[in-house]
Amino acid sequence: MLLSLVLVLVYVFATGTDSSSAHHEHPDSAAPTPTPSISADPSTTPDTTTPSPTPSETTTSPAGGAAAPTEQSAQPQKLFKLGDHPLLQNPDAGLANRACHLPGWQNTPEGAKAFFTAAQKCLDAAWEPFLRAYNLPFTPPRLHFPSSESFDTQCGTINVGIATAAYYCEGDLYLPFDGLQTEQYGNAPGVYLALFAHEYGHHVQELAGIMDAAWERIYAEGQDSPAGQEMSRRKELQAQCFSGMFLGAHVDQGGSITREMYNAAWYDQETRGDDTSGTRDHGSNANYAKWWRAGAYDNRIVDCNTFTAPASEVS
Repeated sequence: MLLSLVLVLVYVFATGTDSSSAHHEHPDSAAPTPTPSISADPSTTPDTTTPSPTPSETTTSPAGGAAAPTEQSAQPQKLFKLGDHPLLQNPDAGLANRACHLPGWQNTPEGAKAFFTAAQKCLDAAWEPFLRAYNLPFTPPRLHFPSSESFDTQCGTINVGIATAAYYCEGDLYLPFDGLQTEQYGNAPGVYLALFAHEYGHHVQELAGIMDAAWERIYAEGQDSPAGQEMSRRKELQAQCFSGMFLGAHVDQGGSITREMYNAAWYDQETRGDDTSGTRDHGSNANYAKWWRAGAYDNRIVDCNTFTAPASEVS
């Protein structure tokens, strides 16, 4: 019988002493160019790691090529699985290409709240049909915008600091404005959207049952053990991949997610991870960027199966 698991998931911002090491702009690097695919056939998908997303065209399937099961139980239920989860098996499945309409970013608590509230609607519209195609449950996450230096959650009291940007805990997603470090990142809606999509990726894991299965393994191994930390990294890097999928599927679709926003998010991932934070539970900066880009590049859910990846790819 699975344990009832309590968790805190934190998105970590880069906070190096040299501000250039944390900034998302890389003027000497070639910008990724989105190249929408016209087929869900994997043979048409490039097998390179060139920074160019190839979102799937999904006009006939609400789940980006994922066929709904022919026989479904009356009540959608979580499946407590990891690498063998049915959600991660279809090589053609990706999020539907669609426009996402967001208000312009404003560096105020009210502006951030309006931006993330609108972004949640886009993420709901992207992930709900995908999950339901596998007869998995769906409920939107509950958004919170704490303004104090600390706040209470189901996972305990959380202190807001400059090294943390957002928290996810069992259906509740917290976005303290002071954690966004807007004084450092400024007008960077692509960066803020990617971090929000990462936390929403944890919500997808929660709804699917992946989160419970991962935490059961972490608790069994010990949170601070090498095996427990590796499982934590696999969980975090999958959320990175889910974040990339969302931006890759929505960039240049006629909405608010522009090439500039996408490019900023693409390069910003290099500044994040355990190399920056000094921890061992999120993945190296290189792998943090690699898994986000894997999701953004092809928009294929099978590319986000971090639980079957070699240990070197989740270090």
